[in-house]
Amino acid sequence: MYDVIIIGAGPAGASSAIYTARGNLKTLVIDKAPNTGALAITHKIANYPGVIGDLSGKDLLDTMRDQAKGFGAEFIQTTITAVDVEDETKVVFTADGIYEGKSIIIATGSKGRNRMLPGEENLLGRGVSTCATCDGAFFEGKTVAVIGDSEEALEEAQALSKFTDKIYFVVPRPELQGVHHVPELKGTDILYKAKPLEVLGEKQVEGLRIRTSAGSEEVLKVDGVFVFLSGSKPGTDFLQDQVPLDEDGFMILDSSMQSSVAGVFGAGEVRRTPVKQAVVAAADGAIAAMAVDKFINKRAQLIPQYK
Repeated sequence: MYDVIIIGAGPAGASSAIYTARGNLKTLVIDKAPNTGALAITHKIANYPGVIGDLSGKDLLDTMRDQAKGFGAEFIQTTITAVDVEDETKVVFTADGIYEGKSIIIATGSKGRNRMLPGEENLLGRGVSTCATCDGAFFEGKTVAVIGDSEEALEEAQALSKFTDKIYFVVPRPELQGVHHVPELKGTDILYKAKPLEVLGEKQVEGLRIRTSAGSEEVLKVDGVFVFLSGSKPGTDFLQDQVPLDEDGFMILDSSMQSSVAGVFGAGEVRRTPVKQAVVAAADGAIAAMAVDKFINKRAQLIPQYK
């Protein structure tokens, strides 16, 4: 019987494990693919507090996980088939056995789109990105493409325009969804009803092939491609309606990362975060861990770990 079972070993899950294990809670972390999350495949981290110089997302995660293991957290890699979180004891069914805990933290992040563009996966971290805040500074004075049709895509294009020389904003729809006013973006060409077809390049992004609104194919010469197409959803399907979710599948949590189901907590991109950043997910994980400590030890309030 574990005090807490954490599902997911990304920045939210690893951060949670550091805090729960350091708080002398018996901690198990389960992750089916530790090296395939958004942070794990990030080529270079430059804005994580305390990280100076070149460091990959995988290296940062390995450090966080090793820190949690140093405090006594146990990590296993397996596939979760089902959970039962409605009773006092939380049960996690996996391909390798059944695990029980007094509490559970869901930190499974978000799932990518079902279908990537040809060339996109091969060039992730080598010119293809899904985070302008993370990678925009690497493209100072360069030309990039932004693909998307949402308010998020517009915000990311605005962030990129502070660094880039030129942006091709490729919008597959006739207009941006949910956007009533499109501000003027420095050095940006907005291409409505343009369909992205393929990311070009061998070792680095060299271009983006699109089909224009007129039906012809064109290659945009770009140094980077930022993809914000719809389809990224929280990885909460396995909860099977046992925990309240909103219409898009995000967990409904309070300010302490607690759900309305006793002993069930969430952290990171399973909730509606204001921005998708590793540091935000890690902060969520720390809060969720301290909330678990309060729950397990029946404390009146959260106890920060100062020592």
